[in-house]
Amino acid sequence: MIPDPQTGAPRERGALGIAGAALLFCVATIGAVQFMRPNELMPTAPMLHAVEAGVHVTALGAAPAADAFGPSGSVNLRMVLPGQAIEFPIDLTGQTDSLGYQWIALGDSTSSLPPRPFTSAPPIAPPKPGFYHMAIVRGVKREILPQPLLGVMVPFDQKVAGTLNGYRIGNYIAEQFGRQDHERPSGFLEVRPENLDLQVTRHLTLADFVTHDDQGDVWPKYVVLNPRLLDKLELVLADLGGNVRPNLVVDVHSGFRSPSHNSHVARAASDSRHQYGDAADVAIDADGDGRITMTDELLVMLAVERVEERHPDLAGGLGMYISNRYPSPYLHIDARGKRMRWKG
Repeated sequence: MIPDPQTGAPRERGALGIAGAALLFCVATIGAVQFMRPNELMPTAPMLHAVEAGVHVTALGAAPAADAFGPSGSVNLRMVLPGQAIEFPIDLTGQTDSLGYQWIALGDSTSSLPPRPFTSAPPIAPPKPGFYHMAIVRGVKREILPQPLLGVMVPFDQKVAGTLNGYRIGNYIAEQFGRQDHERPSGFLEVRPENLDLQVTRHLTLADFVTHDDQGDVWPKYVVLNPRLLDKLELVLADLGGNVRPNLVVDVHSGFRSPSHNSHVARAASDSRHQYGDAADVAIDADGDGRITMTDELLVMLAVERVEERHPDLAGGLGMYISNRYPSPYLHIDARGKRMRWKG
């Protein structure tokens, strides 16, 4: 296991200077001569939704559509607020006029909600927060789709005085009087111990994004998670050959960071993107030698550049952290929507 450095990244500052440019030049040479470009050696197509993603075609003639797993093809979680319409792409075949759907809570096999018919309108999410499978229903027959999962969030306004159901989250800048210039999350995923190993993407679990604070014994916990980040990380891993390297080592040092915890992280930006669920600090063994070195992180940086070039809507921050303060080098990657680069 790669040693966990400080739980938060230092302040996001400045652009890569001369030293950073030199490092990028060096890794470009290394990548061309020693490793070639990873995406020239290994397939980079998204996970095949009918095979590798484990997509199940029901006997009732329904299956997740090809775009149900995000642009990367590897995201297994769609998120929505209670009772709202949700894009949950389903392909229906055969006799569809009598098909309906139900939501089945994760770990359960029953539903307290009556089936709804499929119409041209999007499906409606359950009224209660949690994680759900969609079940396809025709009469008394029912079959559950194992993927993707639906995460119904707890609405943001249920947080009172910085806490939610006894879990300390803190307050966002947008909650300060008159601060209309800052965003705030729409809601929080509720995380219980049995959900920690939930596979939210091909390579990442829900546990990778839980705040590393001093509330280890407080349950449930709450997480903000942006699907744009999940897609970006999986696209980077695919670029590095992750689709054909099942043992690719990915260590998420810091995913979601609550405002309360962020305020105690040394050198953390006061409005860090970690608080909005679209940033992660990661160490990736890109060359597969069992160690995390500068070479690995520089290879990942090049992969991020290629992903942003192909997917400009996923542009964001990229910070390299190579100080002796950390046991190993690591990168901050986010999907804030604006390109930023720095070195810490």
